[in-house]
Amino acid sequence: MSIKRMDNVGIVVEDLDISVAFFMELGLSLEGRTSVGGEWAEGVTGLRGMRCEIAMMVTPDGHSRLELSRFETPAVAADHRRDPVNALGYLRVMFTVEDLDETLARLYPLGAELIGKVVEYANIYRLCYIRGPEGILIGLAQEIEASDLQ
Repeated sequence: MSIKRMDNVGIVVEDLDISVAFFMELGLSLEGRTSVGGEWAEGVTGLRGMRCEIAMMVTPDGHSRLELSRFETPAVAADHRRDPVNALGYLRVMFTVEDLDETLARLYPLGAELIGKVVEYANIYRLCYIRGPEGILIGLAQEIEASDLQ
């Protein structure tokens, strides 16, 4: 097998502070924040003069990371933040939460918008899509316990 793990999912944002605060409220921790640029960064991205600030967020279990990036140069090339869920390319990032209703209640004051409605899937999950800061599409899922079905 050639893959050992998935290290992170990257999302480009305009306002790094607002995005970090939102994902911290969701339950991720800020693992680190730094600026990147120079020859190695240009080499890996293929972007000349590339400079950006990144914030690495980590899930409570320590296994998954979300890299938020704010580019200083070059200018952002395209904006897909309000594309629907069936758009080609980036779709969404999904998190399993302990209590979906409580999580939504905490995120609404930070600008979260519910897409569609909260639904139940096969007595396994309650789930929904929301738009987070800057229109980032986020999936939230709560596992349904057998005791919840009675």
